[in-house]
Amino acid sequence: MKNRRLLSRLRLPALVTLLALLATSPAPADEAWRDLHEAVREGKIVPLPEILDWLEAHYVGQVLEVELERDDGRMLYEVEMLGPQGQVVEFEFDAASGELIGMEGVNINMMQREDGAE
Repeated sequence: MKNRRLLSRLRLPALVTLLALLATSPAPADEAWRDLHEAVREGKIVPLPEILDWLEAHYVGQVLEVELERDDGRMLYEVEMLGPQGQVVEFEFDAASGELIGMEGVNINMMQREDGAE
């Protein structure tokens, strides 16, 4: 019985905090997602699955993180991968064209697939 009262007392503050966070969450983030989806539909940005398919065809590894960033007005996909030897490599793609424009990391050549090598 004591445990139930304690749980009820803990739930109320947690619920109030959650509702407060939801009420204050920014609507602009929602707009940013809509803008992003619109850019993909209009062909201004290459869909992320195309980038990931290209990486899978050319490199061995597991995707750890993906970011879409704007750098000097240019949209870039940054994809961080974990290679088979534990190496972490970051691939940078032009989001408009899908072109690979840079790589950073060690033993990148050990991640390259022989059948998909360029």
